[in-house]
Amino acid sequence: MAHYAWVLGVRPGYEADYKRRHDEIWPEMVEALHSAGISNYSIFRHGLTLFGYFETDDIEKTQAYLANSQTNRRWSEWMDPIMKVDLDPTTDFPYLLPLQWHMD
Repeated sequence: MAHYAWVLGVRPGYEADYKRRHDEIWPEMVEALHSAGISNYSIFRHGLTLFGYFETDDIEKTQAYLANSQTNRRWSEWMDPIMKVDLDPTTDFPYLLPLQWHMD
């Protein structure tokens, strides 16, 4: 299983709203993430900076599935006003961070 991470941002003043929305994440969004092949997904926040970590066997399949998911599209539109998202134009997915080191 390959490891992936991203960094995004919360707009100032929306930290509690971001947390509440994820505490109440739509079951269909969780299902979309599972169907995209994502597992072991966590998001951490430091100030306004979000750090996400997930695992998937096939990142291209994961990206393609989410790009074509109506649920993911609706979730992204709902989250857009409270987030700063920098997408990689070649994948239309958040920039993925290169792994520097891993310990089992």
